[in-house]
Amino acid sequence: MEPEVMIGFGKFGAAAAMACAAMGSALGTGAAGSSVIGVWKKCFAQSKAAPFILMTFVGAPLSQTIYGMILMNNILTAIGENPALYPAMISAGIFGGIAMALSAWAQGRAGAGAADALAETGKGFGNYLMVLGVIETVALFVMVFVSGAIK
Repeated sequence: MEPEVMIGFGKFGAAAAMACAAMGSALGTGAAGSSVIGVWKKCFAQSKAAPFILMTFVGAPLSQTIYGMILMNNILTAIGENPALYPAMISAGIFGGIAMALSAWAQGRAGAGAADALAETGKGFGNYLMVLGVIETVALFVMVFVSGAIK
């Protein structure tokens, strides 16, 4: 196969890593954001203060987009070193991106529950944040180990 074609396929994998991770971040922030808006509505309806700290739960899934960008850059670097590994780059981009997307989506769903619980009780912020951190760890592991697999 011609080097230009191999490079093109490798770049496809790089783009897939970024795009899939970003789609997951969009789903995760959407899930948490919808919940936070509902919680704020309840607070306003009861003439209670709407806790701004709930935005932490909305923003948490965005980091997976950053991890997708890092994986994308690692794939682009690997293309320059050995374009013949393009099947690994495609696989790393697609499957790594999907794994990060699922992490972001799950983090957003957990953040939605955390927002509701925190607003109702006023307690447990640190506990809820730890749960989001554990879910985040999945994306970190994917970024690190998949990046290592393409070198």
